[in-house]
Amino acid sequence: MLKAWLKLFVELTGNNYVSQLLVRFTSSTWSRMLVPIFAKIYRINQEEMEKSLSEYQSLHQLFTRKLKFGCRSIESQSNCLVSPVDGVISDFGFVQDVEKYSIKNKQIRLEEMLGSKEKADVYRNGKYIILYLSPRHYHRIHSPVDGIIKESWVLGEKSYPVNSIGLKYGNSPLSTNYRRITEIQSELGNIAVVKVGALNVNSVHLTARSDKLGRGEELAYFSFGSTVVLFIERATFQFSPDIAGNNDISFGKSVGVFSNA
Repeated sequence: MLKAWLKLFVELTGNNYVSQLLVRFTSSTWSRMLVPIFAKIYRINQEEMEKSLSEYQSLHQLFTRKLKFGCRSIESQSNCLVSPVDGVISDFGFVQDVEKYSIKNKQIRLEEMLGSKEKADVYRNGKYIILYLSPRHYHRIHSPVDGIIKESWVLGEKSYPVNSIGLKYGNSPLSTNYRRITEIQSELGNIAVVKVGALNVNSVHLTARSDKLGRGEELAYFSFGSTVVLFIERATFQFSPDIAGNNDISFGKSVGVFSNA
């Protein structure tokens, strides 16, 4: 019963009142008693955590945990794009036409996703990859390339679930939820990192210390599980043959290369 309640509370709520209640509770010391239960239910890899489980004073601290220094390697190949997060590869492919593209059999307007025709035009002939972060995943977001933050902007207001249920039955949550978009200019072309809020608390926090980013450098974090969508400007980008939908991937791992880089 406790497991079912906890999973429902954390993963499925889109109600504003419940979302605010969730924030207050998970940030309080009262939630500390659930830290070991949460870690067990979601099978969190404690060997990678910066701190021991007993040092986390709330569920929020566990959600936003950092990793031990050096526990991950960042792909060094100069023409590759790395995963910005730990997550599940929900979908990837071509931005198929000038008006819209398909995600999980849902047609989503690129202009709606990015906020304008001008922004959409940059990526119309490119590629995309969607990475879903469940409650068990490490929640920090990293730069997929070496580059400069060209622009950042915010779209949307309310946020609803972005898990499989939300994608199937929701009102296009990836392109209508609250989202913080960071556009990175690199030698490999422009990359749009779309950080999609999952709850009405819109828990996306920017942490980049400057506009200049190194591949794998921290960019932001989620307070709760959510989704990152990467839009890749150049059609010459080729996805790695070993990536597949519904597979886990760790941040820093290559998701593909630019053939003309």
